[in-house]
Amino acid sequence: MSLSRREFMQLLGMAGAANLLPASLRAEQANHALYDVSAFGNVTLMHFTDCHAQLKPIYFREPSVNLGLGPALGQVPHVVGQHFLQQFGIQANSRQAHALTYLDFDTLAKHYGRVGGFAHLATLVQQIRASRPVGGTLLLDGGDTWQGSGTAYWTQGQDMLGACNLLGVDVMTGHWEFTYQDKQVRKNIEQFNGQFLAQNIKVEDEALFEGAEAFDEDSGHAFQPYAIKTVGGARIAVIGQAFPYTPIANPKRFIPEWTFGINDQDMQALVNRIRSQDKPDAVVVLSHNGMDVDLKMATRVTGIDVILGGHTHDGIVKPIEVPNARGKTLVTNAGSNGKFLGVMDLDIRQGQVQGYRYRLLPVFSNLLPADPAMAAYIEQVRAPYEAKLQQPLAVADETLYRRGNFNGTFDQVICDALRDVNDAQIALSPGFRWGTTVLPGQTITMEHVLDQTCVTYPETYTREMTGQALHEILEDVADNLFNLDPYLQQGGDMVRVGGMDYTLAPRQSMGARVTDMRLDNGQAVMPNKTYKVSGWATVNSVASGEPVWDTVARYLKAQKTISVKKRNTPHLKGVQGNPGIGDYP
Repeated sequence: MSLSRREFMQLLGMAGAANLLPASLRAEQANHALYDVSAFGNVTLMHFTDCHAQLKPIYFREPSVNLGLGPALGQVPHVVGQHFLQQFGIQANSRQAHALTYLDFDTLAKHYGRVGGFAHLATLVQQIRASRPVGGTLLLDGGDTWQGSGTAYWTQGQDMLGACNLLGVDVMTGHWEFTYQDKQVRKNIEQFNGQFLAQNIKVEDEALFEGAEAFDEDSGHAFQPYAIKTVGGARIAVIGQAFPYTPIANPKRFIPEWTFGINDQDMQALVNRIRSQDKPDAVVVLSHNGMDVDLKMATRVTGIDVILGGHTHDGIVKPIEVPNARGKTLVTNAGSNGKFLGVMDLDIRQGQVQGYRYRLLPVFSNLLPADPAMAAYIEQVRAPYEAKLQQPLAVADETLYRRGNFNGTFDQVICDALRDVNDAQIALSPGFRWGTTVLPGQTITMEHVLDQTCVTYPETYTREMTGQALHEILEDVADNLFNLDPYLQQGGDMVRVGGMDYTLAPRQSMGARVTDMRLDNGQAVMPNKTYKVSGWATVNSVASGEPVWDTVARYLKAQKTISVKKRNTPHLKGVQGNPGIGDYP
């Protein structure tokens, strides 16, 4: 007598509960439970974002500090650790808990293994496609795809283009893509099999007059603003929203002819036009605004059914339903580093969304077999660089990570390297949110360093700066991060500091947040006194020092074993009990 699939799964469940299954079958059972996303409705949107060019499986520690202030206090995504588990009813020490929080990271990382990797992501994407009717899915990439690794830097993003074409990405938008400069961006887009969309990038009038390339000279759009896709018998309008502050967060000189912005009035006008002319059944925005900006936009722009967001690297397990004049907009975000695939199923009937189901699926590389074609491509594209990538530099004596509002341990290593190699009193390092994690006992390779530092403006600098200038930098970045108006937040985290401590009161106003700046020796930093400062990745000027990865590599080789003796995290005031704070030194 043969068993039905349902009966077989029941038997597996009983055997698993009794711990009678061999390890391989227990893993298969867990795989089935985690990735068995049954179909719902007629349209499936698959979404990943901010993979930062990570083709191979990695470790990635989620933040222990993600402060929310004012209306954002206690609201997703500004909830971490135990607060996060309690809010969403997630069992401690489970795979979901490990994927979504920093809790007991070292132990659980060794237990559950690496996450992400395009070969494993490809298998999951194929599983979802195979479980839906042909033509019932759409794969969307939220950007920050071509940057973040050594191979992406050396190939100008071409390695990621090949991977995304093989994965079958239908639509993408961008942010760090633009740091390869305008001509390379257009070259890459020409080789992309999907559609690159951005309603909020326009060509400056003077450049248009002089013949600069544009998607539409009349509207000034540099790129196609939206596309109509037929999915599961429904007409879906997909609008692209690139990172609005690209010329501020990254060098304007790379994209001199283009203007950016949130442009929500233009978004509203575009949604109205699409609704009236194209008659779609649903409107979806593929956004790189950042979660808080998307939530505000959803209150101001009506007629959007779904915003699939990126930029802030937030793993959102349940879409936030934002009410507005037309009804509601679903807002979500799918984490980073290829670690998650968001699956939004929509029931679209009678010209509108009738219901939805959403799952944020962690990509565990030991549960999802590698897709052979993608694995072969990755091996081939990495082959010319493998020896350099695997160059050993030192051994980690503790977890080295970046992610959180303030210095992570790898951030501190970068700052320590800048100070040591350049004989500086103080180091400054950007508050980037990308960068993989190294476990205790792991060999730190050149690839790990490149994962933390690979930008197209990596030059280091050493210069004299006054205490007043340092204070102004900290105040400016703090206002960017903690301004209560999401539209005035420009992404990223607090600038990382080495060799100097300070007190930070995030709830204060601009100019009053940063106080008591002191060198590591306890001496107060005086406004009119000058200090020797080293840093990298300057936005408004061009530095002339060596690439930062060479500086860090040199420091690691000399140290041999790396443990952070002191982390220059600020002393925080006025945020006690904030659920956006978990483990804090």
